Amino acid sequence: MLNQWPARLAPAGLALALLTGCTTFGEDPHVVVGMSDDVLATDPASGYDPGSWLLFDNVFQSLLSFPSGGTEPEPDAAEACYFTDGRARVYKCVLKDGLRFSNGDPLTAQDVKFSFDRTLRIKDPAGPAVMFSTLDTIETPGDRTVVFRLKVPDATFPSKIASGAGSIVDHRQYDSGKLRTDGVAIGSGPYTLDRFGKGEAVFSVNGRYKGNAEVKNTGITLRFFHGDQGALKQDLLDGKVDVAYRGLTAQDISAIGLRTRRKDIEVVEGSSAEVQHLVFDMRDPVAGKLAVRRAIAHVLDRDALVREVYRDTAIPLYSIVPAGIGGHTPAFFDLYGGRPSRAEAAAVLRADGITGKVKLTLWSTPTRYGPATDQELAAIAAQLNASGLFDADVRSVPFDRYERDIAAGRYGVYVKGWVPDYPDADNFTAPFFGRGNVLGNHYENGTVTRELIPRTAALSERTDADGTFGRIQDIVAGQVPVLPVWQAKQYAVVRDGVHGVDYCLDASTVFRFWEISKD
Repeated sequence: MLNQWPARLAPAGLALALLTGCTTFGEDPHVVVGMSDDVLATDPASGYDPGSWLLFDNVFQSLLSFPSGGTEPEPDAAEACYFTDGRARVYKCVLKDGLRFSNGDPLTAQDVKFSFDRTLRIKDPAGPAVMFSTLDTIETPGDRTVVFRLKVPDATFPSKIASGAGSIVDHRQYDSGKLRTDGVAIGSGPYTLDRFGKGEAVFSVNGRYKGNAEVKNTGITLRFFHGDQGALKQDLLDGKVDVAYRGLTAQDISAIGLRTRRKDIEVVEGSSAEVQHLVFDMRDPVAGKLAVRRAIAHVLDRDALVREVYRDTAIPLYSIVPAGIGGHTPAFFDLYGGRPSRAEAAAVLRADGITGKVKLTLWSTPTRYGPATDQELAAIAAQLNASGLFDADVRSVPFDRYERDIAAGRYGVYVKGWVPDYPDADNFTAPFFGRGNVLGNHYENGTVTRELIPRTAALSERTDADGTFGRIQDIVAGQVPVLPVWQAKQYAVVRDGVHGVDYCLDASTVFRFWEISKD
């Protein structure tokens, strides 16, 4: 998902073990969570951003869900789901008996079909319909049985329906042809949305919920700080927020975790598959030259960026598929090395007849891809200029203009962040290099699009696709339509007495309200 980016901002592997088991609520078990992201939609047919999916994951239920720390979806609203044909083209789910929405309406196969059909019918540009391009028809042979027929093999379909895109809505409460815009969300997940406003959203426990989550609090208040990281930090320090999630700067996290040493505050680190790339418009007269892109790949010093800009709250990324995701290979490291090389960059440019400094503008947008993005782009421009091979500057514009200008082909080099919809290598390749490239950079490779990506989608045993994903990564590293920069570590900062946040920070990007408890 584009982090709006999608990507859903948001590494693989490290989680801190906190308390498990039964929790005894104290005087105030209602937990206050603060984040600087906005929730752009409360209707699952529209939202395709990290804030909105946080709401969907807690208010709505999907047929499948990702367990904490896991990348294989398991039944949730369904009691069982499986491919029936051996070719990953027919997928059948049987619902649990007695499911109800938070308002008491029964949840049946009709609601499941309605939800998917509605998302595809509305096809909101800011919504997740793009994830279901392989879906052909949905059949409901009984109240508890749903059969999905796909146009082509798609072994990632279970992961897609386990994401926020698979949220099930009540067909009695939602219009089949238009979005709901009143801030109301009616689902069958572990929480109900009691109130949604500009400053906060208030959630209470859904007593009718019947799924995998075991709720460890009496409710959540989600405070919105609208990009004001300073205010979020101060409210955390002042005790007005129990958990700060998504929005503290790398400097804040470093200061709180390493220098403040406050015993009443803890930095919790977890895994993430969020990535950030430089993107090159292949039709640009400068960035469209392969020699220029390869020269940048030789000069980029990821270690310095991670150390100086992100204070080690990220790790260098050398592939389009992040570490910790099946099929990952360090393709860019293998081709360009782990240390910057001016000599190799100069040789690449000379071989293409480029002898003068290459003039470039790097385009950024404030806060959307992380609070340090402008600083990061400035540091990259400084690295390029220090090589003596480039004359680079940086421009930062508001997000709405940024997206319009990318679509119009006005930027040669720009930044994009990606938070995965589901933890599979497919979600780091098909959106960028398959049909309907979401990056807007006019990159096309017939072998990747028509041969390799469809091949991976047909393999229901995902490890069988690793070799093909390796070929895709090698091709992209050779042609450099994008240049991977970093992979995030995921953090939350919690007040003393708050537990369970470590179970909310993993590569699935599902922030599980129900895991958080408070003494």
